[in-house]
Amino acid sequence: MALKVVLEKGKNNMIGISIGGGAPFCPALYVVQVFHRTPASDEGTLFPGDELVEVNGTALHGLSRRETAKLIQEAKSPITIIFNKLRPPKSKSLDIAMKKIKHKIVEHMTQETADTLGLTRAVLINDALAKKVMMLHENALTYKCIMEKARAVAESYENLMESHLEFGTIFELIGSRERQLDPGEAFRKFGMAHRKMAKEAQSMLNKLKPMMKDLGAFLAKAVPDTKLTLQKYTDAKIEFLSYCLKVKEMDDEEQESLKYGELLTRVLQGNYEYRVFLRCRHETKRRFMSLRSDVSIKLQLLDNKRVHDLTIHLERMVSALYLYTSHCHDALKQAAVFPFQMELKLDPPNQKYTEVDDDEESLIP
Repeated sequence: MALKVVLEKGKNNMIGISIGGGAPFCPALYVVQVFHRTPASDEGTLFPGDELVEVNGTALHGLSRRETAKLIQEAKSPITIIFNKLRPPKSKSLDIAMKKIKHKIVEHMTQETADTLGLTRAVLINDALAKKVMMLHENALTYKCIMEKARAVAESYENLMESHLEFGTIFELIGSRERQLDPGEAFRKFGMAHRKMAKEAQSMLNKLKPMMKDLGAFLAKAVPDTKLTLQKYTDAKIEFLSYCLKVKEMDDEEQESLKYGELLTRVLQGNYEYRVFLRCRHETKRRFMSLRSDVSIKLQLLDNKRVHDLTIHLERMVSALYLYTSHCHDALKQAAVFPFQMELKLDPPNQKYTEVDDDEESLIP
């Protein structure tokens, strides 16, 4: 079914398409490429592979592509184009699948190996986003190392906090059982100081937990999500490159046949297969560019988050450790009750203490 599109001419008297086929060899005139940011691209109806039928009421059958291009250039704006919409099959050819496998293999080769085998990976090497994948991996390793160190620090201070609590309990118990006033008060103060140090340790750990939680979220969610987007981008890039290579091979095949005067059957029959690959190349390029934009934005946001958040987390960690050390120093300074005099006396053997109703200790033989 024929469709109609009306286009206003843009700069340089162009509508933004390139044309292929036409007389004297191909019975069909078709769109080879729709250029970005042109009237045809902005209107969004014409796509590569569509067959051109009429331009402003003039039938194109029997015209060459140069004659068609001249007709469009000389026509006044707006231009009305009648065309047949190409409806390519949804299935992919085996040739494209094999080319994708080849590109995936080449992508993981070094430049020297690829050159030795006569394969090209220049497009893959020059891709700036492909290089950022390594940076993302290195950043993830850095975060993982920081998180492991932070967890080790937290575990050490948890053990230290438990030691403070045990010391506090022991010294307060000694102080409560000490008969002499000054030594008892000294032991109680020393025990209270250790309890305060345990409280400060808990406060410091509470400040470290959000940092470790955020680092864990970065490693468990942000990095895998970006890697998944990068994988989709890589797949789209390889598929686009495969179609580019296929179109180039078909162009070379056509030029070679013309050189030897042997016309290809597909060209004589309207070059449908070639038009299908043109459309597929266009679609995969659009998907590839869209994913490239998404990856660029995600990598930029991830890098900004890494620089910003990592600085804040390290500052908070150092600040928490400093406050803990400072408060522990103040607590011990306030409990500076040593030295003090204490009378040490051994109880006679076979004697024990018991408590009576008036809460005084008496010696019972």
